[in-house]
Amino acid sequence: MTSLESIYASKADGPELKTNMNVDYVVQYKLDSVQEESEAGFTQLIEALTKVGLASEVRSGDESSLLVFVKVASENYLANHIYRERVQDWLYGVRISAPEKDVGSEFTNQPVTEAERLRTVYLLITKPKNEGGAGITPNVGQWKHVASIFPLHDHAFNRLWIKQWSTKYFLNEQDLDQIRDRFGESVAFYFAFVQSYFTFLLFPASFGFGAWIILGRYSWFYAFVTSLWSIVFFEWWKKNESDLAVQWGVRGVSRIQHPRSQFKWEHEAADPVTGEAVKVYPPTKRLQTQLLQIPFALGCLAVLGALYVFCFSIEIFLGEIYNGPLKSYLTFTPTIILTGVLPTLSTLLGTFAEKLTEMENYETNDAHHASLVRKLFIINFITSYTPLFLSAFVYMPFGNLLVPYLDIWRVTAEKFTSEKSIATQGFQINPDRLKKQMIYFTVTAQIVNFALEVVVPYVKRKVFNEVEKVQAKGKAIAANDVAEEHAFLERVRNEAKLEIYDVTSDYREMIVQFGYLSLFSAIWPLTPLAFLINNWVELRSDAMKIATSSQRPIPWRADSIGPWLNALGFLSWFGSLVSSAIVYLFSGDSEGPGGDPSNIVAWGLLLSILVSEHLYLAAQWVVRYALSQIDSPGLQKERAQRFAMRKQVLEDSLGPEVTEKPLPPTPAAGEKITRESLEEEARKISTKGGGTPEQLFWLRQQGMDETIQIGRRLISQATVAKL
Repeated sequence: MTSLESIYASKADGPELKTNMNVDYVVQYKLDSVQEESEAGFTQLIEALTKVGLASEVRSGDESSLLVFVKVASENYLANHIYRERVQDWLYGVRISAPEKDVGSEFTNQPVTEAERLRTVYLLITKPKNEGGAGITPNVGQWKHVASIFPLHDHAFNRLWIKQWSTKYFLNEQDLDQIRDRFGESVAFYFAFVQSYFTFLLFPASFGFGAWIILGRYSWFYAFVTSLWSIVFFEWWKKNESDLAVQWGVRGVSRIQHPRSQFKWEHEAADPVTGEAVKVYPPTKRLQTQLLQIPFALGCLAVLGALYVFCFSIEIFLGEIYNGPLKSYLTFTPTIILTGVLPTLSTLLGTFAEKLTEMENYETNDAHHASLVRKLFIINFITSYTPLFLSAFVYMPFGNLLVPYLDIWRVTAEKFTSEKSIATQGFQINPDRLKKQMIYFTVTAQIVNFALEVVVPYVKRKVFNEVEKVQAKGKAIAANDVAEEHAFLERVRNEAKLEIYDVTSDYREMIVQFGYLSLFSAIWPLTPLAFLINNWVELRSDAMKIATSSQRPIPWRADSIGPWLNALGFLSWFGSLVSSAIVYLFSGDSEGPGGDPSNIVAWGLLLSILVSEHLYLAAQWVVRYALSQIDSPGLQKERAQRFAMRKQVLEDSLGPEVTEKPLPPTPAAGEKITRESLEEEARKISTKGGGTPEQLFWLRQQGMDETIQIGRRLISQATVAKL
């Protein structure tokens, strides 16, 4: 199952891949060394699942775990929960019209998708007990033995999915709808974003190729066009994701928040709107913890910055000053240090970010996730862009001033060698340093990342599977398997070993890539072309990763790409400042200041940055206004739904005749107004004793024809009087 062969080879047609045995979820239960504790926890698990209407079956897992298969005991019970969710969507404004009162008709007109079913069952398993769920949170508290909760892959769909995508250049709406129905809107939004980004890259890739041939590096025209492109893409995506949210029926779904089971409240208070008792954590306490994000950011900058400066100085010394033995090998020293230390340091800072987010104690999962993403973005920003910032704004402008301080490495090296002095050479700014770095980050690093995402996990699984086969010889792990179930259970055991898919890591990769383009692509105009090629592969490798390397993701709903949208906007804006500074420093001379800051006109640099920012804001306003004038299918659908809803409300409350356009009492409408009828009305008034002045006023002219005749006579008289 977990290899490419399981998708494309003949064994993909095996019976174990054709059915999921009507299983909704699998709970992997870890066994404890103490039997009594394992049995007690297992009993609690089954009782909790049963109490919320879920049926369960248990089978052997690996040597130290059990597999608990879960499904809804009653389809009517599940339908009731899904219907209630749709009603909740209507109450929160996610859907325009209310669900039909007849449940059967509602599900006939809008069938339940697989993602909707799986999400509802997952919430039954994980929601707090006071909200109708079992309250099971893997690896937390009383559920510390629950290792994971995951749905099973639909291998028939996965196989067809990968096969179709491998022959397509572009994805269409149907492809995105399939992802949404299988994996939820959260994953679908990621693929929609990458597909849109890929399509938009066609222009800068073509333009960048032309600029590379004609304009060369550090072109102000290329930088201007790229900045304008980033504005158009950012503003267009904001509009497009709203459009997709409407088409997928999830616009505003972020208002429906799911509570965190780890939330620690201090007291209860009455909700000022509903009057219900709600759990409260003082906002002032959370604010105090949130303020720690400032020293956290400064600490990340100090720690990671120090590491980069340390390696940067060694790299400059060994590569451009040192001229002794083994130079060709010693130049790899900074790379080795970064390769060994940076992942560990980033992991530690990431763990610290998670701890800090836990301390902030958010009530909902969405708020917790958004706060964590902000911290991870800070870490990724520093780790991804610091080398280029150091080269562009430290090495190139101040190189000659900093070289004397690097003599410390020569002195240090002399202490560890028998030679009295270390051979050195004269220092000279390397004008190609920035270009080589950009080529590394846009080409080499992308290839390495692909290998780490796809190739390495595949090789690891193959190796681990072989090791497990050797270790399992003589052991009867599956001895209790029923013959008809054995192949299916082996597949589930393999899926249980897969990593949990996290769309956040894929978003991070794309946003960081966008940052390279918007901030530094003026250094190497072929950057967009490299990213265009990479992203075509990335779309398919991410699909392959979900289908073969990860557990099937929980189909969460979303109405946007979440906090990553703010990161995208920040990089677009910041890119206008950085690219303008780079162009000012290096245009006309690839060496820039040549290592001497006296060659920099400070006021000119600041003015270029200031003008660039104002141009950016003006262009953003124009683009935003222009896009707001363009209609879209999603907005048309929303207006049509709102119109139908208003019409239905009027018909239900006041009757269908109210919604029809009233007709005036004219001869065409069926009410004949004649001289006879008006004279008859006048006689009635005179018979009854005259009439009021108001009534008599409207009886001077008997009908439309007389009004026209008198009016024409008055016009004729007025014309004659003028003569």
